[in-house]
Amino acid sequence: MEELNETRIDKWLWAVRIFKTRTKAAAACKKGRVIIDNVQVKPSRMIRRGDRVEVKSPPVVYTYVVKELTGKRLSARLADNYAENVTPSDEIDKLKRKSTVIFGRRDPGSGRPTKKERRIMDRLNPYK
Repeated sequence: MEELNETRIDKWLWAVRIFKTRTKAAAACKKGRVIIDNVQVKPSRMIRRGDRVEVKSPPVVYTYVVKELTGKRLSARLADNYAENVTPSDEIDKLKRKSTVIFGRRDPGSGRPTKKERRIMDRLNPYK
């Protein structure tokens, strides 16, 4: 088997099952949601072992360390050998907090919010 020295970031994100398809991995790169060394990267960016990859999936920023390189899609069991998830626990806790936040309540049948009411709701929403 041939040993890789570097591979494309979109291909690696797909291969280690961070994204379901390579198209979604490339789209995340184009939207600026994939960061390496504090720089937003394009899908064609080459990565090496030891690189630290941050993937923004609002409201959480997941952090991975590249342990090994691969260009082929891996089973879920083997994917752990290629990427190490080093996401801080406070980032993971954001998922729990988001589900418990209550953004206000409108009475049934009260109709659409007015422009003023919508702006107030937007200000109360910390994830917007």
